[in-house]
Amino acid sequence: MLALIHDELWSALGLTLRLALVTTTILVVVGLPLARWLNNARGLHVAVIESIVTLPIVLPPTVIGFYLLVALSPQSFIGQSWQALFGSQLTFTFSGLVVGSVLYSLPFAVQPFQSAFRLVDKSLIEAATALGAPPRTVFWKIVVRASRGGILTGATLSFAHTLGEFGVVLMLGGSIPGQTRVASIALYDEAQKLNFAEAHAFAAVLLVMSFAMLMLLTWAQRHHAQSHK
Repeated sequence: MLALIHDELWSALGLTLRLALVTTTILVVVGLPLARWLNNARGLHVAVIESIVTLPIVLPPTVIGFYLLVALSPQSFIGQSWQALFGSQLTFTFSGLVVGSVLYSLPFAVQPFQSAFRLVDKSLIEAATALGAPPRTVFWKIVVRASRGGILTGATLSFAHTLGEFGVVLMLGGSIPGQTRVASIALYDEAQKLNFAEAHAFAAVLLVMSFAMLMLLTWAQRHHAQSHK
């Protein structure tokens, strides 16, 4: 019995870490140019898109999970297109969890990126532009480098947020061992079965990991602040 619990714990934990790592990587790749565009573009459509990006902060996770379940189902255009391209469905798969996690954690990455970009010394950007550097080079070589602290904050928050996801992953992926049963879902399952010893094991792991991520974030922010004094 203990061996089974141990195997289930590590399986769920491994899947959770994999999901958090893949989600955070995608959010950094997509979030950096998106944050730049939101900061620089003007117009009503920009406000609409920024509101959509921010919506997961205030919208209940189960609402997001439900609409994603409908939008990614095998009967939908997206679901059918995915099935035709990759030969598998999106719902109740790891790929579906990644899509849901990226959308749900998007504001936790984009907002710190935006804040960091706004704090970059404008004289550095103007000097690089005056010397003939193209906009893409200015962004990646000047803005991104000067925003390392904010980028680290966004990446860390995204990673930590994905670790604790529940409503979205439950609605979109269910609880399939080895495929969609992440640690938060496993904790819920064990608590529902009144297996509190097992539930404590999952809860303790998530608690320690979340605390470690926050400690890393706090240290990085303090270190970044001191280095700019």
